[in-house]
Amino acid sequence: MKETFIIAEIAQAHDGSLGLAHSYIDAVAKTGCNAIKFQTHIAEAESSLEEPFRVNFSFEDKTRYDYWKRMEFTLEQWKEIKAHCDKVSLEFISSPFSNTAVDLLEEVGVKRYKIGSGEVNNFVLLEKIIQTGKPIIISSGMSSFEELDKTVAFLKNRNANYSILQCTTAYPTKPSQFGFNVLKELKERYNVVVGFSDHSSSIEASIAAVALGADILEFHVVFNNEMFGPDAKASLNFKETKKLVKAVRNIKKALNNPIDKNDNSNFKELKQIFEKSLAINKDLTEGHVIKFSDLEAKKPKGFGILASDYQRIIGKELNKDLNKWDFLTFNDLKE
Repeated sequence: MKETFIIAEIAQAHDGSLGLAHSYIDAVAKTGCNAIKFQTHIAEAESSLEEPFRVNFSFEDKTRYDYWKRMEFTLEQWKEIKAHCDKVSLEFISSPFSNTAVDLLEEVGVKRYKIGSGEVNNFVLLEKIIQTGKPIIISSGMSSFEELDKTVAFLKNRNANYSILQCTTAYPTKPSQFGFNVLKELKERYNVVVGFSDHSSSIEASIAAVALGADILEFHVVFNNEMFGPDAKASLNFKETKKLVKAVRNIKKALNNPIDKNDNSNFKELKQIFEKSLAINKDLTEGHVIKFSDLEAKKPKGFGILASDYQRIIGKELNKDLNKWDFLTFNDLKE
């Protein structure tokens, strides 16, 4: 992949506010990301009153079900969000958490689907998405290879177009939990495009992941890490996001332009300036036998014997007097 596909995830950072959702779209558009990702929750279809909170963060919602209900947008509102994304040249992505959400997103018009870590083994949802014929990005956060093998087999048997992200379901993720080794393992095991879904609230993890072969990046963004919501402390702010995007673009450009260390012709002029010629560090008379302690190397190259050839002249006799700091040439030596 020539360019890293960078996804800024809003998730529930909008806190159910349509206005805030649109503000996030404008903010992400200024960072250079390729896509912005929301989550489409339809409480009745995905949750129940028995669902516990992952993090007890909410002062507004008595139950997790109530929270998902408050995060919902109508079909028309989602269409407005999608239109706004189109206007600012961001691909609109939203992770569905029910088959009903897939139906809604099909009406909105998504290009691809992102599957959250908790849905990798939800073959009902995967079947529904596969039937759309659209590409699928899977986060592997909570899945063992044994579980992923089953999911991949399910996808392959249905000729799905899929990619897999290394992801650690921890908010925020510590460096000891990044699992960079899994990137290579995923690529070798499944022979697919791989990426990195980050929850570290830092830019170095994603930068390193790209250098290690990630072609897709996903990370949470928020206006301020002190904002309300379950993912705020595991998110990047927009100043950090801009730095990350710039770094990733530069690293990917470097990876796409390997250097041939067998060819240094581009450095011919610089080598002439920076490399050195042999000189003597004291006055020497004709007949003096050159010792290593007589030698110095001075810029530029080409005015004396190459510094790398100094061993060839140790023990040679001078055929003339030389002054301190004179360059030393083969013409100054007896045959």
